Order: sequence, then C-alpha cells, then structure tokens
Amino acid sequence: MELVIFGAQGYALGAYDAIRNLSPDRKVSSFLVSRMGINSSYLGGIPVSELATFAKRASKNDKDNTEILIATPGDVQPEIEEILENYGFIHHQRLDFTRWTELMKLHHAKLGEFKPLSALIVGCHKPFVRLYMARSDKDRVLRRLPDLPDYMITIHAGAVRGESHIADISDDSGDNISEKNGNYSELTALYWVWKNKLLMAGEGGSEERQYYGLAHYRRFLDIDDDDLLRLVDNAVDAVLPYPMPYEPDISAHHKRYMSDEDWEAVTRALGEIHPEYIEPLSKVLGQRYLYNSNIIMAKKRVLRDYCEWLFPILERTEELSVPKGSEREDRYIGYIGETLETLYFMHNADKLKIAHTGCRFVT
Repeated sequence: MELVIFGAQGYALGAYDAIRNLSPDRKVSSFLVSRMGINSSYLGGIPVSELATFAKRASKNDKDNTEILIATPGDVQPEIEEILENYGFIHHQRLDFTRWTELMKLHHAKLGEFKPLSALIVGCHKPFVRLYMARSDKDRVLRRLPDLPDYMITIHAGAVRGESHIADISDDSGDNISEKNGNYSELTALYWVWKNKLLMAGEGGSEERQYYGLAHYRRFLDIDDDDLLRLVDNAVDAVLPYPMPYEPDISAHHKRYMSDEDWEAVTRALGEIHPEYIEPLSKVLGQRYLYNSNIIMAKKRVLRDYCEWLFPILERTEELSVPKGSEREDRYIGYIGETLETLYFMHNADKLKIAHTGCRFVT
C-alpha cells in the first residue's frame, strides 16, 4: 500500500525521517496538507500536496490502497480524520504523542544522537523535582484535564494583567517580569523560577538531586516514575524534548516568526554579552534540529546557569530591536528563546549529560 503522511511541519518531517531510518523498505510517497499556504512544495525530497487535489487525482482503488499517517498536533487530528473519511480515505492512523515518542526514541537510538532518557538504567535515588506549568487566564479551555503529578506546579504567567486568579503561584510576585509576557510568553514564568527559586536555598537537600523546569498547560515532558529514578543515579544534567527537524535548517524555521531586524538584534546582543557563542551560532543555525517551546527540566545549578546566560541576552535584544520590545507584544522574545535554548544546550552537549523524552500534547 502507498504510505502518505498528513502534515508538513517538524512533527511530520520527524516521522518521515524515522520511517526512512527504521523501515527503509517502506516508502513514503508524499505529504498532505489541508492548504499549501506557506508550506514548501517539497519536503524531504518528496512532494507536498493539498488534500483536495490529491483526492481528486486518486481513483477509488487508489484510495483503498493508500495508508495515511496523521502527523500533526493532537488537537486537530480528529478533524483531519473526519475530512479524510469524507474524501474516501479509510486507512488512516493518528501519530499521537505516545507513538511519536516511541518512534523518536528508536530513530535517535539507532542514529546514536539525542539520547533517550528511557535508555538509562533505573536507579534507586529519588530526586527532588519541581516543574512549573505556565498557564494564562486567556488559555483556551481543554477538552480534558490531565492528571498532573505532585511535582508539577501551576504558575500564572502574565498574571500582572490577568483578569482572574488561576493559580496559587503567579509570575507577578517577588522578582518578576510579568508585564513582559506579551513578548516573553512562558519565559516570564521561567524568569520567576530563576529569581525566586533557583537563587534561593534548596528545598530538597543536595543541589545535585534537585531538578527544576518549565512546562506549558498543554505541553509537558512525558516522564514516568522510572524516568525520575534515572535522573540522579545517571547524573543527568538536563532533560529536553526530542528536537523537531526542519528543512533545510532551523534558520529557515525561525525566520517564519522573526524579522531579519529582530535576528540582527539577537546577534548583536549575543556578540556583546557572550561573543564566544557567535561562531557556534552559525553552526547551530545551519543544522536541522530545534528544541521547541522552551520546555526543559534540569538540575538546579544547570538551569540557573542557563537562565543567567539567557535572560541578559533577551533583555539586550529588547533594547536593540526595531521597534523595541517595550513598544510591541508579538511573542518574538519567546520564539527567540527557543533558538537560544537550542544554541546553549547543543553547544554545551559535550559538557552536560542531556537526555531526551517525548512531549505530551493535551487537547
């Protein structure tokens, strides 16, 4: 049967790369999208087609012999299934976060890159963990509320302008930049964690056993009890979501969300504050993988070091931007943070023990 992937962004390209790596005899003939929009005509060397056009060309026999893997964010997968059925495509399967995680685990393990957390030996020392889940009073209502572990704590991001109180912890208390949430997005919550937790005396004994991090109300690391027991005994410094691949490289991705002027401001800020990262920046931008969404869990000292590196660069970028950060609210600093997180952890991968896991998407 013909195999087709519905989707044409990092989630779909990651699935395509994994299928080629793990099942080279299984050929993917094309990608499908609802509308071409800004999508490229080719991805991974194969065509990207609009579903309506693809369906019009296909006979009933073609449709009966076509398998479609739905590789999109989970919240739109049910709608896509219905549309496919209406076009006569009856063989389709959702690539949900559990299946995508398993696919990435096998894919990267075979390639020997982006080491899976689940590949490490389960230990016996339990860490102290605090993951802060950023929420806003403007977030859309979820169809189902996830069961959250005790170590995951909701923090109201952008609370200084919130219309209602939605969490016991808010990012407008203590030392904060809550008023910048329109540009920083979830990073105002990370700033609060940095200033009000990572710089304070520990809550759980040795810092080498303390792990802090950031999640979103709809996206968070897929970690179970065994994974927690892998952290301390394997001296894991940071856990990151499997990175998304982009084509031809991640510079093409971030240009979708940032202007050339904004990126020039980032480069100038980086050159002023950490010039030793300018050369690695070109290398990182020229490769395919990006850590999306500013999601992370790391040892307390590792996350503190990262925040002490990150936020001065972002603050200086605001000053150098045209228009300045104080004159806009378009989330551009949040997008910049994704690329800088990728730069920091990929550049320091030989100094830090980094493990990876999937990212749960809640709808």
